[in-house]
Amino acid sequence: MKVYRRYLAREVSGAILLVLLAFLALFAFFDLLGEIKSVGEGGYQLHHAFAFVLLRAPGRAYELVPIAVLIGTLYALSALARHSELTVLRVSGLSTVSLLGGLFQVAGWFAVATFLIGEFVAPPAEKAAYQMRLKERGRMVGQDLRSGLWVKDEQSFINVRVVLPDTSLRGIRIYEFDEKAQLHSITEAAEGKHVVPDSWRLTHVVQTLLDGERAEVRQLPELLWRSALSPDILSVLMVSPDRMSLRHLSTYTKHLADNHQKTNRYDIAFWKKVIYPLAAFVMVALALPFGGAHYRAERVGLKIFSGVMVGILFYMLNGLFSNLGAINSWSPLLSAVTPSALFLFAAATMIWWADKR
Repeated sequence: MKVYRRYLAREVSGAILLVLLAFLALFAFFDLLGEIKSVGEGGYQLHHAFAFVLLRAPGRAYELVPIAVLIGTLYALSALARHSELTVLRVSGLSTVSLLGGLFQVAGWFAVATFLIGEFVAPPAEKAAYQMRLKERGRMVGQDLRSGLWVKDEQSFINVRVVLPDTSLRGIRIYEFDEKAQLHSITEAAEGKHVVPDSWRLTHVVQTLLDGERAEVRQLPELLWRSALSPDILSVLMVSPDRMSLRHLSTYTKHLADNHQKTNRYDIAFWKKVIYPLAAFVMVALALPFGGAHYRAERVGLKIFSGVMVGILFYMLNGLFSNLGAINSWSPLLSAVTPSALFLFAAATMIWWADKR
């Protein structure tokens, strides 16, 4: 690697990490303020609130990396321009394409880090955070829903009143239908635990078998129930689609598709997970025309503020297109890629205009 690229990578990477740490500290402070009001509920204490905020930090980092890349690159390029270092590089024959190539190398490392955090670190940490909070506060997933969780599994409809943090079930009702859509049986169980890959052990079971106008009621202490419903599928209650890993998104989407249910929301989340790390490249391209120009010191703050506003706009557009895509049944790939494509086009236009000047 050339000397200028090593120097550029060091300056830009340092600025990005500094901005990212500052954002993480700010969001951790606000998250902690939000948790303090829950201290005292059940066994939930202050150290649990700190643990919850810490476990959510990887998810926050995943969300904030593109914004940190934009602002950090803006700051680093502004500092280099203010000290005339970029001017020296330009006079020495450094082209815009070469400068952008150096920035893309830095963006590549952050893109890989974003993918690894979003796929392997944030989902389990997020799930552990909510499980810990639910357990210590003595609450159960789904107790705020009027009728609990509903899941379709082939010819059956499953209603679960509550899902505990360890994904065991309470208050289970299974409505089984035959091929003619006639109700065949109703199974009620007090509790259920996942025992093998495709089976649950139900306890305190009352089963009603329907045959025409006849009904037979059986009471069983225990019943092994085979179902495609799994803890991985139930884990979507702990983690929002945007925070789930690609593997879990793929598993749950397949389950919905197999049961002829809408998958658009999860398809969009899947493609967002694929596209989102590439936003680092878009952000450095967007920062170049702003940060590469020479400005007086008093205008550097204005550029940083502009970077914050652009980063917030990118974050908002990502959420907006996801919701619009789910509502209007747009192509999941198109919904996920459009915000990044719009910002990349804007960056290319501004770089062309800056070079033309």
